[in-house]
Amino acid sequence: MFLKKPLAALVLGACVSLGASVGAPAFAADAVADTATTAPAFDLAQDVNRVLKTFDVPGIAIAIVKDGKVVATQGFGVRKLGDPAPVTAKTLFEVASNSKAFTAVALAKLVDEGKLAWDDPVQKHLPDFQMYDSYVTREMTIRDLLVHRSGLGLGAGDLLWWPTTTFSTDEIIHNLRNVKPATSFRSAYAYDNLLYIVAGRIVAQKAGKSWGEAVQQQILTPLGMTGTTTSVAAMLQSPDHSAPHSKINDKVSVVKPMPVDNAVGAVGIDTNAEDFAKWMNVLLAGGQLPDSDKRLFTAAQGKEIWTPVTPMKISEPKPALAATRPNFYSYGLGFQVRDYRGRKLVMHGGALQGFYSRVLMVPDEKLGIAIFTNAENGGSMTALQWRILDHYLGVAPTDWIGIIAQQEKEAHEKELAKLGKEKATRAASSKPSLARTAYDGEYSDPWYGKVVIAHEGKKQTLTFTRTPDLTGELEHFQHDTFIVRWKERNFNADAYVTFALNPDGSIDSVKMKAISAETDFSYDFHDLALVPVKK
Repeated sequence: MFLKKPLAALVLGACVSLGASVGAPAFAADAVADTATTAPAFDLAQDVNRVLKTFDVPGIAIAIVKDGKVVATQGFGVRKLGDPAPVTAKTLFEVASNSKAFTAVALAKLVDEGKLAWDDPVQKHLPDFQMYDSYVTREMTIRDLLVHRSGLGLGAGDLLWWPTTTFSTDEIIHNLRNVKPATSFRSAYAYDNLLYIVAGRIVAQKAGKSWGEAVQQQILTPLGMTGTTTSVAAMLQSPDHSAPHSKINDKVSVVKPMPVDNAVGAVGIDTNAEDFAKWMNVLLAGGQLPDSDKRLFTAAQGKEIWTPVTPMKISEPKPALAATRPNFYSYGLGFQVRDYRGRKLVMHGGALQGFYSRVLMVPDEKLGIAIFTNAENGGSMTALQWRILDHYLGVAPTDWIGIIAQQEKEAHEKELAKLGKEKATRAASSKPSLARTAYDGEYSDPWYGKVVIAHEGKKQTLTFTRTPDLTGELEHFQHDTFIVRWKERNFNADAYVTFALNPDGSIDSVKMKAISAETDFSYDFHDLALVPVKK
C-alpha cells in the first residue's frame, strides 16, 4: 500500500507517515525550527491547496464536524490527472482500513442484540476457525479479532488478498491456520488485516447475507449514507468517483483500482465527505441518531469501542515534531486511542492502491475530521490533521505543512542513500551457483501456495499464481540472490529473492524480502517460507 512507506505509519497515525511523494521543497533547517511563530493563520482552502502542490497529490476531500453540526464537506483538486473534473463533497474514495470501524460497529450492534458477546470465543460462532497454535485457536475472542494482539506479525498473511488475489474469503480464513505467529498470544501489538476479515465473516453469518449487504442495512441506510458503497465495482458505477494514483518512477500516475471483495471487513468501504460527516457525528454522539430518539448502538457499546485495549509503542519524534508525541497510545475496537495536547484523540488511517485516508475525532470537543486523498502520501494528511486540530483546539498555528514536507524529504533521501550503498557494496562480479534454468520450477508456501519461476524466452520471471498482477522479471543481484522487478511498477515493491542450497547443490528453500523500507508492509514477502515442489 504505499513510493511507499509501511502502512503501519499511516494506520498508526505516525507523525511522519507513509507517503509516496517526496517532491516537497527543501526547507532550510532554521526555518523549520522556528515555524511556530512564522506559520500563517489557518485557512482550510489555502492550506489544502498548498498541500496538494507540496506533496504532489491530485485531489483531497475534507469533512469536518463540530458539536453535532457539519462545518465543512469540501473537495479540492481533481478526481483524475488529465481530467478537469473536480473533487466534490460527493466524490467517492476508497477508505481502506477506515472500514474497520464499520465492522466494529456492526459487531457492537450484535452485542446490543444479544447475538454475541465481546469475550465469546471465536469458535463459538465460527466452529471451523483455526489459528496456527491450538491454544490461541481455543482462546481467541471476538474482541481479540479487533485489537491486533493475536501474536501474528505486522501485516502477516496480507499477500492472501493484497494486491488483488483469486482467494475467496473462506480460503483466506482457512489459510490463516498456516500463518506462524511472531510473538506469543496477547503479548504485543502488531497491526493485522486477516482477523478483521474473520470479523467481517461473523457479521455476514449473523446477518444471513454478505458483509456489504449487512453494513448497508444496519449502518449506511439508517445514517442516510446514500452515496457510500461496499465494493469497488459499485463505486466505479458512480459518476462522481475518484481515480487512484500511485508514483511510477517518482511521477504521480493514474493506476487501476484494486478490488478487494475477499477482504471486506478490513477494507470494504468507499465513501465521500458528505456521508462520512454523518458517520462521525453519530460516533461522536455515542450512537445517537440525529433528530431522533433512536440509536445506532448503545452508549455502552460506544464506550467499549473507544476504550484502550492493546498498548502501542510510542516513538520519540524529532524536535520539530515534539508537540505531536502522545503520552498514551493504544488500540481499541477499530480505532486507535491516544492523546494530543491534553485531549483524548480517536483516530485511524487507511491505504489501498492509489488511495490514503485518515479520520480523527476529539470526543470531548465533539470534533471530527476526515481527510481522503487519491494518492499514496501520508505526509499530506499528517500535515493537514495537525493544522486542522490545532485550529479547533485554539493552538497557535504551526507550519506543519513545511515541517512534515521537510521530514519526508529527509527520510526519503536517507532511504535512497541506504539502497545506493547496498547496490554499490554488492559482490557485482559474483555469479549464481547454478545455471539460471536450474532455478526454474514451482515453489510452495504453507499459507500462500504456489509461486512459479520460469523462462519466457531469454527472460526469467517469478509469478504468484493466485495474484494475477504479481509477476516480474528476475535479475541477478549477487551470489544466489536475485531481484524481482514487478511488471506493475506502481507497486513500488521490488524484492530480493534468495536461494539456499543443499549440500548436493539442489535448492533447499527460497526467501524473499522487500528491497526498500518504504514498501508497504502488506507485501509481506518476508513471511513466506518457499520450498521446491517435489515432482
